[in-house]
Amino acid sequence: MHLDVLDLRNFYYRSPLGRAAQKVVRDKLLSWWPEAKGQTVVGFGFAVPLLRPYLADARRVIGLMPGPQGVMPWPVGQKNVSVLCEDTLWPIETGHVDKLVLMHGLETSENPSALLDECWRVLGPGGQAVFVVPNRAGLWSRSDRTPFGYGRPYSAGQLEAQLRKHSFQVDRQASVLYQPPSHRHLWRKSAGLMEKMGHMVPWFTTGGVLIVEVSKQVAKPSGTGIAITPVRGVLEGIRAGAPEPALGRSVKRN
Repeated sequence: MHLDVLDLRNFYYRSPLGRAAQKVVRDKLLSWWPEAKGQTVVGFGFAVPLLRPYLADARRVIGLMPGPQGVMPWPVGQKNVSVLCEDTLWPIETGHVDKLVLMHGLETSENPSALLDECWRVLGPGGQAVFVVPNRAGLWSRSDRTPFGYGRPYSAGQLEAQLRKHSFQVDRQASVLYQPPSHRHLWRKSAGLMEKMGHMVPWFTTGGVLIVEVSKQVAKPSGTGIAITPVRGVLEGIRAGAPEPALGRSVKRN
């Protein structure tokens, strides 16, 4: 079950705990992918908080938001790059994505296997993807005060096995968010120290979120992916590298 886009927006942009979580996850992503110059970067679920650093230099940035979650315009004050889509039917041509980020997408999908097939379809040869999911052994998956308390949490072994089953090459994985999922001021003040301690002595505690990086293998057994022609507007020009189109009519949720 996907969370509502308004709840996700309020958590990541309007609460101290959400802003802290956003920074920790984004910093780890940037340590792996410091730039994406001239590349197509796509996020699915509610991955847009992690995509902002790539807006300046990437050829194209697209934020895909699933229908049951809803969509919001993003980024604020700039041309919209967010698109409402089906979980397993993305309006992106096959093999045109260089970097793909999923957050609050895999664990809440009703059909994770088909979703992973769609991820594989849109990635180009050698393309990379990062999956951000709640850690089954962490505190964040046990609390419904954050978005990581919803959906199916994973252990590192479970997630890697599922990704390999869909022909992804697992490159590296990390655990982050060692701070408790608490809004209390005392925990917020010590959050930075706890993150440092967690990375130094990971056996002492367990991070609340798993981050796994994969790459697309050249060969894949026959799957269920379907080639999709991109919609006009946000996605126009993805193949030819055309300039960013003007913002079209926004999508409203009923």
